[in-house]
Amino acid sequence: MTRYKLFIHFLFSAAVALLMGSCNSTRYLEEGEYLLDGYEVEYSKSPIPRDEFRNYIKQKPNKEFLGWKFWLHLYNLSGEDVSKGLNRWLRRIGEPPVVFSDDLMDNSSQQLEMFLFNKGYFNATVKDSAVIKKQKAEVIYRIDPGEPYYIRKVDYDFPDADLAEYVLADSTQRLLKPGTQYDVDKFQAENARIENILRDNGYFNFTRDFIYYEVDSALDNRYVDVTMGINNYLRKDSLGGTVREKHPTYWIRNVFMKTSSELSGLGGNGVSEQIDSVQYENVYVIGSPDVHIKHQLITQKNYIIPDELYNARRVQQTYRNLTSLSAFRLVDINFKVVDQDSGLLDCQIQMLPAVHQAFTGGVEGTTSGGNIGAAGNLNYQHRNLFGGSEKFDLTFLGAIETLPENPDKPDDRLGTMQELGVEARLNFPQFLLPFRTDQFIRKYNPETNLNLAYNYQKRPDYTRSTFRGSFGYRWRGNRYVTHSVFPVDISLINTPFLDEDFSNWLEGTYLYYSYLPHFITDQRYRMVYTNQNLNKNVDFQYVRFGLETAGNLMYGFYQLFGSPENDAVLSLFGVDYAQYVRADLDVRHYDYLGENSSMVYRGFLGMALPYLNSTAIPFEKQFFGGGANSLRAWRVKTLGPGSFEGDRYPNQTADLKIEANIEYRFGLFWKLDGALFVDAGNIWSLSAEDDREGATFDLQRFYKEFAVGAGFGFRFDFNFFVFRIDLGVPLVDPSYPEGARWVPANNDLKWNDLGYNFAIGYPF
Repeated sequence: MTRYKLFIHFLFSAAVALLMGSCNSTRYLEEGEYLLDGYEVEYSKSPIPRDEFRNYIKQKPNKEFLGWKFWLHLYNLSGEDVSKGLNRWLRRIGEPPVVFSDDLMDNSSQQLEMFLFNKGYFNATVKDSAVIKKQKAEVIYRIDPGEPYYIRKVDYDFPDADLAEYVLADSTQRLLKPGTQYDVDKFQAENARIENILRDNGYFNFTRDFIYYEVDSALDNRYVDVTMGINNYLRKDSLGGTVREKHPTYWIRNVFMKTSSELSGLGGNGVSEQIDSVQYENVYVIGSPDVHIKHQLITQKNYIIPDELYNARRVQQTYRNLTSLSAFRLVDINFKVVDQDSGLLDCQIQMLPAVHQAFTGGVEGTTSGGNIGAAGNLNYQHRNLFGGSEKFDLTFLGAIETLPENPDKPDDRLGTMQELGVEARLNFPQFLLPFRTDQFIRKYNPETNLNLAYNYQKRPDYTRSTFRGSFGYRWRGNRYVTHSVFPVDISLINTPFLDEDFSNWLEGTYLYYSYLPHFITDQRYRMVYTNQNLNKNVDFQYVRFGLETAGNLMYGFYQLFGSPENDAVLSLFGVDYAQYVRADLDVRHYDYLGENSSMVYRGFLGMALPYLNSTAIPFEKQFFGGGANSLRAWRVKTLGPGSFEGDRYPNQTADLKIEANIEYRFGLFWKLDGALFVDAGNIWSLSAEDDREGATFDLQRFYKEFAVGAGFGFRFDFNFFVFRIDLGVPLVDPSYPEGARWVPANNDLKWNDLGYNFAIGYPF
């Protein structure tokens, strides 16, 4: 029996033992108690998604994993003697049985009726019942929503004409309109919209609590009339009583931007202490001896301007801009009303400095399908290098990894891969341009990035060194979108050594040109969109698009000023430069299913085309399949291209990549989470000159060449980092002949066929 079959036999035996040891799910129930085995919500018709009803069920059964109450079974594996450590541990990581409750069932029905009422179903009824069988209970909630009610007309009661003008200015944005279905959520959303409008136009003290509604439902034909009103502002008078009057608007009088190691509140004159105070662009900048920061930098990030109306949106923009500066660890913005009748505000923006210099380092073990290795890095960081919140990073890294064996000669390993590198990164929190861009800085919070890096990689088959320098910009288009543009990115790749066997293997092939020394002078653009809410576990999307082109400026220069021979390969200082275009698209959807569980869907498409001065895409710019962040059942760079069967050099790359991934993530216990995944995809060559059999993309057969792998993994979530272990099993292998690509049915899997990966962070 192979080691792979022994491993599967062990997993199966362990699962059977666990099932047999905990099959009695009612083991710890008392007489007269019933295990809540499940619930069902039944209704004949309703436009409300079924998942929304789940939030109003007050008692839910034990958590399940693939239909199995795994955590309850863990609890039931424990013995009654809780003084024993094993029993205590099983009960801590497990989940006690959920005992059915009549009261909670009735309460759930009431909550469901209230929810439906708030959605406009005023005559909805909910009937509940419990089906008892073998000390287990299943609850059924039968819903008859009835017909919904709609808004017939909306009236307004505004005692303040100025305030009403703002609220009613844009009728197209109103959420409460005649003909729309009655829905409390729309009322709340309208409250938030009105609050934002007014607070963005000087109404500093206004909150949605001032808004009230009167709803008249005593109408025929399921219609309601709505009256929306706003209460006047309540304040104390000179005699200590209260009076209601129109809502005041506020203007900014003074703005104090203070850099200090300690927080302090606003004093009677607008600021607690005014040491080293300098007025810069109508803003008072108050320095502190222990904080060195350029005044122009922080005033450029400020959107709160004296002599302008208070604007809550600009306060948030200022906060986002300042918190993005690496020089500060905390930003606090406070306002103080000068006096009740002045309509003036003083603002203090206080910025607490971060620790400016730090050393960090790390060592990690790596393995991917038998390639065992280790990597380490040492990083120095300065968060305020020149007094303008410039962030400087200097990183030294090294790695060593064993390479896979020769498939034709199992005892002949290819040796080890060694890598050394150094990288320097300098980030400026503004655009480095010859003209002032204050308004752009305030609105889009841009930054400039300078990078220099050197990398040396030594393998038995070749040695490669890379020097790279880049200059680019990054800015936020809005709260969801980030743009990056690198107008200058220069790389020099040299391959001073090629093993004779490897060189002979490359000679005359399409890949030969990818390993030649070359210059890359490219320009890159990247857009990232994500609507993730870091404070809530809600569904979100992530989209990344990249476009890169190289060699065009060099080619244009030669055409204008050079005199190259026809069909000659152009070079710079004796080194050929690459000319290509490359684009990639990464789309992800994160679907939260409930507590500690989610589904992640990912699709990736990438393509690169060489032209004019290049015959092939440089090796480091090509796409590859397999590895910890791709198809995890294959080792990195061992998949494809197409149906090509790789040989002893695991460096398979190509010009086109299509990939899709599905991963189910679920919590287990303590800091351990689990995952089940399916990965599919492949890479292909787009050049007819590629002589690797089956490597080129063909519309007639490419869909037959998708590799498919599945597996499971564990994630140790330590908050500040996630340590991941994934085990992938190939299900469809396109390198096998057609008709024999379904691996479990047609091929005897070996232990070495499994892909097991250790990594830091999630795969996507």
